[in-house]
Amino acid sequence: MNIKKYSHIIWDWNGTLFDDVAWCISVINTMLTKRGIKPLQGVSDYLNAWDFAHSYSCNTFPVIQYYKYIGFDFDLEPFEDLVAEYISLYHAGKSGNCGLFSGVEAVLDTARKSGIKQIILSASETGNLLSQIGEFNITGHFDEVLGLSNIYAKSKIDIGLDYMARKGIKDAILIGDTKHDHEVANALGIDCVLIPNGHQSREMLLSCGVPVLDDIADVIKYMG
Repeated sequence: MNIKKYSHIIWDWNGTLFDDVAWCISVINTMLTKRGIKPLQGVSDYLNAWDFAHSYSCNTFPVIQYYKYIGFDFDLEPFEDLVAEYISLYHAGKSGNCGLFSGVEAVLDTARKSGIKQIILSASETGNLLSQIGEFNITGHFDEVLGLSNIYAKSKIDIGLDYMARKGIKDAILIGDTKHDHEVANALGIDCVLIPNGHQSREMLLSCGVPVLDDIADVIKYMG
């Protein structure tokens, strides 16, 4: 596969460009401990939880299944309240210690200089997403930043379909870190590459049947 044939790269943000896995684990463990629920024991537990959640996914970001799997009881607390608490903790704490994955700037710069337009498509709420991206000197690489209108992470697909229709985009590829990113790419009718350094295990990504790279720096190899 040669990414030079694409006019657009659609990037996922969290776990693909932005390395926030450790912070996500810290935040969710704060919530679990507060309720007397066993916290996740590191990255392996975290990835297993998301793998389980994604096994139920059908074109919807599976946040509800993830929360159920790790022990939250929606009979005691509404899902919406738990998500609101998570988002509040995520943005109020040490997420500023998170950063871009090594090699991100070089890949974005190479794509831009090759004439490829770049878009971020994320399940994050748009305001929070723009705030995070603004902390790094990369905004100029993107033609559009597309997030959700609320914090409950329901439909990247609808946003992506609308954008592609409005812009008349056909030759695009989506690069992400989860099975759901592959589902989004399928729904948009575009190719997909996955990178297993984020919120999904390599094993789950390999089951999608698309190229799985070692890290984001490998994307450059497809641009030669």
